[in-house]
Amino acid sequence: MNNAFIPPQKRAAWNKLQALAQSELPHLRELLADQSRARASGLQLNVAGLQLDASRQQVTPEVLQALLELAAESGVLQQSEAQRRGVAINATEQRAVLHMALRGADMADAPWGEAVSSAVRQELDRFLDAAERIRDGRWLGQRGQRIANVINIGIGGSDLGPRMAVQALDACASSAVRVHFVSNPDCWALQSILRWCKPDSTLFIVQSKTFTTQETLTLAASAQRWLADHGLSTTEQQAPHLIAVTASPAVSAAQGYAPENTFGFWDWVGGRYSVWSAIGLPLAIAIGAEQFRAFLAGGHAMDRHFWKAPPEQNMPLLMALLGIWNRNFLGCPTHLIAAYASRLFHFARFVQQLDMESNGKSTHVDGSPVEVGTGPIVWGGLGIEGQHAYFQLLHQGQHRVPVDFIGVQSEDCLLPLAAEHHRVALLNLQAQAQALALGRDATATEAELRANGLDEARVAELLPHRIFRGNVPNSTLWLPALTPHTMGAMVALYEHKVFCQAAIWGIHAFDQWGVELGKTMARQMEADPGSFQRPGIKPHAV
Repeated sequence: MNNAFIPPQKRAAWNKLQALAQSELPHLRELLADQSRARASGLQLNVAGLQLDASRQQVTPEVLQALLELAAESGVLQQSEAQRRGVAINATEQRAVLHMALRGADMADAPWGEAVSSAVRQELDRFLDAAERIRDGRWLGQRGQRIANVINIGIGGSDLGPRMAVQALDACASSAVRVHFVSNPDCWALQSILRWCKPDSTLFIVQSKTFTTQETLTLAASAQRWLADHGLSTTEQQAPHLIAVTASPAVSAAQGYAPENTFGFWDWVGGRYSVWSAIGLPLAIAIGAEQFRAFLAGGHAMDRHFWKAPPEQNMPLLMALLGIWNRNFLGCPTHLIAAYASRLFHFARFVQQLDMESNGKSTHVDGSPVEVGTGPIVWGGLGIEGQHAYFQLLHQGQHRVPVDFIGVQSEDCLLPLAAEHHRVALLNLQAQAQALALGRDATATEAELRANGLDEARVAELLPHRIFRGNVPNSTLWLPALTPHTMGAMVALYEHKVFCQAAIWGIHAFDQWGVELGKTMARQMEADPGSFQRPGIKPHAV
């Protein structure tokens, strides 16, 4: 037990924030009418090429000051320094958390030490060399054909990060090699890809930290059977068609994966933070070594900002504090990610895992129960599609849902009418952000109905249905363009935001025992199905 730990609700700033939340806060209409330089400077930041506009958050200067005091009382930046130095902040698993080293291996003053940096550089060079050989046709299948299709097999962080980034950076992708992803052990997930592939020109990347993940090994076994059924039956024949990425190379070697085709990472790399490691090999194959290094550089630029910027100008910390305010003081248990670039289709799913697997906790670091809300329910997708689905609930439903809008300012698509497509997408982003914040009151609604020539009876009938309360807190994150550098910076931004919130709530962000429970029970059920049988119910054969 850590006797020095103070629960968040017992900190002075927390109580101050509670009092402010219970006071009559100005509506966002009033706050947005304040065009003062002070409000703009505190809620609009430009970092590593990203622009954050948080002016549509329902915060006053007093709230912002109290939030910064909460961060100071919680020791957020001190905990960040411990993370950088390689302290085992993942205490329940006794591990350091050093994914930043994956994108900062060339730092002259790296706090994690040269041994870590050297190991990272060596493995980075190895898997980027493999990526280039696959891209340019030097990596050949058993029968001498170049690789045309790469199928990534993994689940969780071994799938969501690379899948998200490959789609987001599709404009940089090789036309010679197609990268596919399969994570679901349902047989049709794999079959729907294999039906378009030829064994002689197909390469499988099997990704698992422990190389014991049931879903991944099930899919890998099916992939190997597919190769065998097409004449590639021996370990030697299959070797050019199989790559292993793992933190347990001895386990993968025992399963027949060639050491020269095995790429590693370390136990201090959490799955949802692993796209920067050899887990990012599918991304490196898609965009090439140079662009992958630019992706790392974008993440590192955000790291340096987070480490060095003062709290009031620190973008990840500001996003974290606004999330704390919405979650714990304004009573908003969910958070929406709405991207207005189709290539960011998977970004909400990526952030969902990053946030909910990290901060979905009910136990403090000292083992005591948490008495405040922790990680929100994160959901979302493409904003344009959401406008024709769930945005109705955002505008007039009974839930108050904070939103992160994500927009890309310039577009590099080659379609003749691409500029018009882009104009429409960004127009909708800005309109939705403003509409959610401002709403429409009875006076304005009544005037609009009268202007449409409706009689008094019809106006009275429609008026209650056409009022929008607004006051939905939202921020807009702008990328100047969707590039490896800006993508890297945005991913690192959300990583640090999640870290800051965990530090304030006093929870461990880097374990996931809830995930482990389901895996353990599946193994037990497989070994002894009858022990899980409920009275009167016949167990289904597995």
